[in-house]
Amino acid sequence: MVARTNTNKTDNGKAPVFVVLQLSGGNDFMSTVIPYNDPNYFEFRNTVSIPEDQALHIDGGYGLHPSMGAIKGLWEKGNIAIFPGTGYSNPNRSHFRSMDIWHTANPNTLSSDGWLGKTIRELDPDKNNVVTGVSFGSGLPRAMYLSGTPAISVSELEGYGLLTDLAGRQQRQAIKAFTRMYSPEEFEEADVVWDHLGQTGIDALTGADMLKTAPPAYSSSIEYANDDLSQSLKGIAQVHLSGIGTRIFYAQLGGFDVHGAQIQTQQKLLENVSRAVSDFFDDLEEHEGSEEVIMMIFSEFGRRIKDNGNGTDHGSGGGTFLIGERVNGGFYEPYPSLALEDQLDGDMQFSHDFRSIYSTVLEQWLKLNPSPIVNGTFDQFEKVFNA
Repeated sequence: MVARTNTNKTDNGKAPVFVVLQLSGGNDFMSTVIPYNDPNYFEFRNTVSIPEDQALHIDGGYGLHPSMGAIKGLWEKGNIAIFPGTGYSNPNRSHFRSMDIWHTANPNTLSSDGWLGKTIRELDPDKNNVVTGVSFGSGLPRAMYLSGTPAISVSELEGYGLLTDLAGRQQRQAIKAFTRMYSPEEFEEADVVWDHLGQTGIDALTGADMLKTAPPAYSSSIEYANDDLSQSLKGIAQVHLSGIGTRIFYAQLGGFDVHGAQIQTQQKLLENVSRAVSDFFDDLEEHEGSEEVIMMIFSEFGRRIKDNGNGTDHGSGGGTFLIGERVNGGFYEPYPSLALEDQLDGDMQFSHDFRSIYSTVLEQWLKLNPSPIVNGTFDQFEKVFNA
């Protein structure tokens, strides 16, 4: 049997790569991309609005948060597409359930099958590369989980590994022993479970062996900050530039649940995001590794249109960014109306189904059939990626 791996190439001859950045807690899109030409914005945001003269103006009466100067440079290059009002019908305002919906692309049914896990399976159906999908951060996000499909979770690239006090052969012997520990031979079901755990351990060890080659081979003039997100994106750059074949990356930043102290909190968070993302793409460009990479930035929901006096509460109708050299930058309207009569119980309506963005990335960038991955067929955006 000939091993199958999806190796569709970009114009530079390299396989397309997809990076996902999750902003956990419900980022306030109205203060990220500010509709300063809409008087309703200032009427409903008495205490947390951003004045027009502070917003970083982009297109059509909108501006980025003033702390996003670094990322505005990518906008000016035409490398950022903004999708306001991203969501789904009958929005759920629970962090946990809404994040599950985004992770599984399934608003109607509880599921443990992640949409990126399915993507990894389609990219590498014969499991030739255990590092096809790599997440940086604490634990593997549900989006990347699919039973039987390997995906690696890394907290820090430097020193990453399993059973690091043991030599390579000893590591594998320890994993093999673990799979048989307490596993009665007369129970086939037990064997299946432990074999799965053992294979997971072997995959992790193999992945560790591959990933540890990335830092020594890396050199850059970009000086990333020491915060967690910057270091995660630095790790992603290292792994991507090492050429070990990772196609799906994941990173996260929390803290966006701004019920209080929103002005100060969001200032720091968005500055962090802006600087880290800008450094990441500068790093890739320096190494001629940027053309084949796009990034999606999302949050599980937006915030209420009206502030609560010191912050904003859980809402709907957030926003999504696609970033990269091959992205046709611009503002993909409409921005949901803030008028009282158009609101959804005090929230923004959604303009774009998030699965339309997923489908666009899957089919037009990764060259995969999106329907089985996103659990249906959804309209796609035209000409989001340039030839």
